[in-house]
Amino acid sequence: MSDFSSLGLSPAILKSLARAKFTQPTPIQEQAIPLVLAGHDVLGLAQTGTGKTLAFGLPLIDKLMAQPGKPSPKTCKALILAPTRELVNQIAENLSNLVQGTKMNVATVVGGQSINRQISLMHRGNDILVATPGRLIDLMDRGAVDLRYTRHLVLDEADQMLDLGFIHALRKIAPRLGTPRQTLLFSATMPKQMEEISQAYLTDPKRVQVSPPGKAADKITQSVHFLDSKAEKARKLRDILTADMGALTLVFARTKHGAEKLMKSLRADGFNAESIHGNKSQGQRDRAIKGFRDGKVNVLVATDVAARGIDIPGVAYVVNYDLPDVPDAYVHRIGRTARAGREGEAIAFCCPDEADNFLQIEKLMKIEIPTASGERPAEAVRPSARAARGRGRGGPRAGGNKGRGGKPQGKPQGQGQPQGQARSKPRGEAKPKVEAGGNAMPKRRRPRRRNAGAASA
Repeated sequence: MSDFSSLGLSPAILKSLARAKFTQPTPIQEQAIPLVLAGHDVLGLAQTGTGKTLAFGLPLIDKLMAQPGKPSPKTCKALILAPTRELVNQIAENLSNLVQGTKMNVATVVGGQSINRQISLMHRGNDILVATPGRLIDLMDRGAVDLRYTRHLVLDEADQMLDLGFIHALRKIAPRLGTPRQTLLFSATMPKQMEEISQAYLTDPKRVQVSPPGKAADKITQSVHFLDSKAEKARKLRDILTADMGALTLVFARTKHGAEKLMKSLRADGFNAESIHGNKSQGQRDRAIKGFRDGKVNVLVATDVAARGIDIPGVAYVVNYDLPDVPDAYVHRIGRTARAGREGEAIAFCCPDEADNFLQIEKLMKIEIPTASGERPAEAVRPSARAARGRGRGGPRAGGNKGRGGKPQGKPQGQGQPQGQARSKPRGEAKPKVEAGGNAMPKRRRPRRRNAGAASA
């Protein structure tokens, strides 16, 4: 692996990286940075936590630093679009740290905040504008944003934006942008619509890929519990949380009401839990995420939309309490653990009425997710495609679960071990790992907060 100095970045950027203690690029950064610096459009496929922000942010800042002149009022030199307020703020924070000591500025425009303040912010002119599509269009309609001089467009987590009407927003935004233009698109999955966006808005793009679309990071251990009812889900979750008290655990629920109800139930049982979902104010969500990041809260219950953009390196476990209706969402969910080269664990619960969702997830990932420790033989509990097709919600039994202990059951489909395949026992049952020197590592270790040597922003 090369270091940042070999990628063509300027001395000023290298100095910023050294100050931030980033010493070695991640694979996506190593591939993308030279291409962006060379002026190519780039289509980047990589999971969350692989360092995509710096993959586009570093060369973008480098190129802007070489452009003389202050941006005119209402304009921006580069526009970065992201699906959620949390991700916008995270990107802006990372880039702001890198432009410290320069005359460049980074601005954000998101919903849920004063639009008048954002109009004033735009009036000064900005080098980099990070925005959610909806609020940007609001400002455009008010004449507060002029994109005619914007020569760089970044679409981050583009596949997630598809669920939020992103194509319609892009059709309004793109024609207002200046030309010629460099466009960078980053995504974890590659649905058909993403191919269409790439063909429509990118010019002869260079494709960089860390892992196949729809695959989980190779350091995520996956397992599934086949359960009979919601009551069994609740009991199993409490068992799992009790097995490793204090570890940061992100729990996904399907609905806002379900997330809030589950959080309150966990609190009543003595767990230090918070929730984030669409019914929470931005301030409440920010406080919950900060508490989770700081370790003051160790269980965060979230819906898919609210959790988009969360980047917390210390997340040890992701629990899919409710399976998502869209299989791509599963990939995004479990990508919240095993970030920046760490190991993590993804645990799924599957009730009979979720059997079809589960099979669609396995189909997307091209693996058979192992049955969790202590479950009955996989053949006895795993739903079949034929059974799932004939089963509506509340239909016949898809499987059961009794006790814990033992090894995961199930084999990968096809030859070889796919990325994301479970490699060890699920939570609470892992054997100590042995390092090269023969020293056994502790049975359970809480992940470190940050790997200073890897640029994982």
